[in-house]
Amino acid sequence: MQPYGIQSMLKDGYRHLSGLDEAVIKNIEACKELSTITRTSLGPNDNVRVAKLLGGGLHNSCIVRGMVLKSDAVGSIKRMEKANVAVFAGGVDTTATETKGTVLIHSAEQLENYAKTEEAKVEELIKAVAESGAKVIVSGGSVGEMALHFCERYKIMVLKISSKFELRRFCRTAGAVAHLKLSRPSPDDLGYVDSIAVEEIGGVTVTIARNEQGGNSISTVVLRGSTDSILDDLERAVDDGVNTYKAMCRDSRIVPGAAATEIELAQRLKEYANAETGLHSHAILKYAESFQFVPQTLADNAGLDAMEIIASLYTGHGSGNTKLGIDLEEGACKDVSETKVWDLFATKLFALKYASDAACTVLRVDQIIMAKQAGGPRRDLAAAAGAGAEED
Repeated sequence: MQPYGIQSMLKDGYRHLSGLDEAVIKNIEACKELSTITRTSLGPNDNVRVAKLLGGGLHNSCIVRGMVLKSDAVGSIKRMEKANVAVFAGGVDTTATETKGTVLIHSAEQLENYAKTEEAKVEELIKAVAESGAKVIVSGGSVGEMALHFCERYKIMVLKISSKFELRRFCRTAGAVAHLKLSRPSPDDLGYVDSIAVEEIGGVTVTIARNEQGGNSISTVVLRGSTDSILDDLERAVDDGVNTYKAMCRDSRIVPGAAATEIELAQRLKEYANAETGLHSHAILKYAESFQFVPQTLADNAGLDAMEIIASLYTGHGSGNTKLGIDLEEGACKDVSETKVWDLFATKLFALKYASDAACTVLRVDQIIMAKQAGGPRRDLAAAAGAGAEED
C-alpha cells in the first residue's frame, strides 16, 4: 500500500524541500546510517563486557579483544583460526512442518528412502554452508545430531549461544548477520574472527572468540578473584572506569578529588554565610557543614581520625592550598596533584545539584506534613462521641 497525503510528506520529507533544508535532512539520514557502523567511546557501554571467573588473583586478569562465553563447543572441533562465521538464530536442525501430517509407508524400501531423503536434505544444507566459506556455525537454538554429524564431516566448528542478547553481541564482534533458519549465507552476511577456541580457565570451560582487527569488535575484561564478593567489587570498578571514560569524552573538565573540592566549597560557603545577615546565614552554614560528610566518610573507611583530618584540611585550604586532599595510603593530607586523584566536573556538579534538590524537596514535604489538617469532622472524634453515647 503506497503512502498518501501527510504520510508521504513525513516519510520522504526531504523530497519536498530544497537548498539548505534538503542538505540538512540528507546529512541527518547519513549520520543515522553511519551510527550503526561507527563505534566510539561515546557508544554503548555494552561494547565492554566483563567475564568473572572464580580463582586466581587480580594479577591474573586480562583483556580480550572479542567475547568470552562460558560454554563449550558442540562437537569434537574445539579450535579454528582465521575463520568465517555463519550465525543462525533459529537453530541448526531438521525443519518440521507447522501442521500435523501422516506419512503412509507400505514397505521397508519406502521407509529407507524416507530416511535417506531427510538425511540428504540436511547434508545439502550443511554442504551449502561449507561451500560459502564458513568454518564456524553459531546456533541460537538446538543443534540436531544429524546436522552435527555432517558439520563434523565438513570440518565445521559448531557453537551454541542460547541467549539472544549474547548472540547479538557475537554478531557485532564478528560482523555477521544472523539468519533465521539454516540456509546458505551470502558473503556479506558472513562474519570473521581471528581465532575461536575452547579453553579452561580456573576450572571453568570457556569459549574465546578473538577479533583483533574488527572495527566493531567487543572487548571483554576477564576478572579473576578468590571470592564472589571480590569479583563483584572488581566488576563495579570496571563499570565505573568505563562510564568515567565515556563521560570524559563528552566533558573533559576535572576537579581535585580526595575531598579537596568538598572542603573548599564548605570553606567558601562558610565565608559567604558569615557575610550574610538574618536567618539565611544559618541555612547556608548548615549547608556548608553537610560537605564535611565526604571527608568524614573517607577517613572513617580508612580507619583515620575524621576530626583530625577535617581540621587539617580546613587549615590547609585556609592557607591557600585549594588542592589539599586525603591521602588514604599515608593517612595524612596531601596535594592531590601529586597523588593524581581527580574527579569529573560533570559528575560532581550533578551530584551536588540532585542532592540539594532532594534536600529542598524533603523540607517542602515536611512543611506539608506539619500543616494544619483541613476542616470537617474527624472520624476518630466522631467514633469516640458515638461510643460515649452508647455507654450512656
